[in-house]
Amino acid sequence: GISIIIFLVLWEIAPRAGWVPETFITPPSLVLSTLWDLLITGVLTKHIETSMFRAVIGFILAAIVGVPLGFFLGGGFKLFERIVTPVLRLLNAVNPFSLFPVFILLFGIGEISKVAMIFWVCLWPIMLNTTTGVKNVDSLLIKSARSMGVTGKDLFFKVVLLAALPSIFHGLKTSCATAFFMLIAAEMIGASSGLGWLVFNAQTNYQIPKLFATTVTISILGLSLNYLFTVLEGRLLSWQERPAEY
Repeated sequence: GISIIIFLVLWEIAPRAGWVPETFITPPSLVLSTLWDLLITGVLTKHIETSMFRAVIGFILAAIVGVPLGFFLGGGFKLFERIVTPVLRLLNAVNPFSLFPVFILLFGIGEISKVAMIFWVCLWPIMLNTTTGVKNVDSLLIKSARSMGVTGKDLFFKVVLLAALPSIFHGLKTSCATAFFMLIAAEMIGASSGLGWLVFNAQTNYQIPKLFATTVTISILGLSLNYLFTVLEGRLLSWQERPAEY
């Protein structure tokens, strides 16, 4: 806490005292003033809504595809896994930024290309973490459940799914953060709205206070999303065994 206060104080003093050019480093007081103006006029809210809509749609689609595919890959279909896994790992290793031109070529510069980019970067952590979670389910749990007459969908929902849930949730949490920040980069290319476009527009027009205000907004949203998933994880996975404290 103290370190953050010291940082903000130095940040405020440095440009005003002439230690750094104010044309490049905007004092926090001016950043907050600009941020307030953007909120009051509704400009910032509009761009936040646009960015969040794109990110949420891409994330949901990735979860709908990635979780079932992860269960399929980790569920004992050995031949399918041997054939598909190398291809999937190769695709996962491709730098998503290098695929921007491909998505734009396939889907144009509209909403579909941006959602497709988010879907792509979210899919891999969700799918791979789900696969790992399913593979790491303790076989003793499954044998014990079967010995007590638990089979079929009850075995899946009450044993396999619950045991794999921490790993699945980790994949969802990772992909959520990736989705948001990847979207910012995507919106800098061929967009006319969104937080990424707002950053790019401020940079192009040399509106430094606006640039800093938008960057602060992006950071706050990113931290908020991470906190939200941490809270959800604590609530949904409260049944997990915690390590003993000594």
